[in-house]
Amino acid sequence: MSTLAHTMMTAARPADSGLAGPGELDRYSYAEAPGPDRGAPPAWDGEAELSRAGRRAAGSRGRGLHGQLVQQLGQMIVSGDLGADRPLVPEEIGQRFEVSRTVVRESLRVLEAKGLVSARPNVGTRVRPVSDWNLLDPDIIEWRAFGPQREDQRRELCELRWTIEPLAARLAAGHGREDVQQRLADMAEIMGHALAQGDSLTFTRADAEFHSLLLQVAGNRMLEHLAGIVSSALHVSGAPSGGCDRPTEAGVGHHLRIVDAVGAGDGAGAEAAMRQLLIAHPDVERVVPAPREH
Repeated sequence: MSTLAHTMMTAARPADSGLAGPGELDRYSYAEAPGPDRGAPPAWDGEAELSRAGRRAAGSRGRGLHGQLVQQLGQMIVSGDLGADRPLVPEEIGQRFEVSRTVVRESLRVLEAKGLVSARPNVGTRVRPVSDWNLLDPDIIEWRAFGPQREDQRRELCELRWTIEPLAARLAAGHGREDVQQRLADMAEIMGHALAQGDSLTFTRADAEFHSLLLQVAGNRMLEHLAGIVSSALHVSGAPSGGCDRPTEAGVGHHLRIVDAVGAGDGAGAEAAMRQLLIAHPDVERVVPAPREH
């Protein structure tokens, strides 16, 4: 086992809330409801127990009460527990979750940036329609994957991966970088050992890094921008309603074939191996047309 592989291997409460009459200078102002600020950022060091919210150090993760409130409200909006039928009232939110004015204000701003809510003078803060949500945001991907829209989220993620990842594998093979091939090989090695040990968390993390790396080295800035989406798809795959990858020996074998093709500069082979990897999962079989008989 390589040094890198060895290092990595050892290494809502319900609410009925809303906001009326926001001010011009501070759209989320209201009476102070003080609360302590505490947080425990997720670690990438092989801890035995990590909550689902700590699986990915991205988005609103690891930011104490602010991140926790974003998580709570975001899940409630995506699940439909908070709708557009009434405004979101910061005073009620602060009292319900026992957090301060600053925490509520910053949390609502994060949700507004994600397209989930909008704040307007004399109207208040309201939930926006799904068509306005940033559905490529990693947090929203996770919230949908664990909510009522989980089936749609799974299908859409698999369709998106089928579209972009074979191309990324082909492009990555044209770079001929030894450091990239070694990194990919390390991730595939970690996946193999994690599978043997029944360590699904390490498997998923190595798998996510493998696929993200391919997108990052494809030489296409727009594909690189989608790396976070693929990582989110893989990080939610451990749940019964998650993505389209599961730890299997066949999956590790497909990853190794991609490594070999990328190392050989075989773009067509890398693309074909990626398609075989993606089509090996039941979720993708419903998306990809069956091959025509000749």
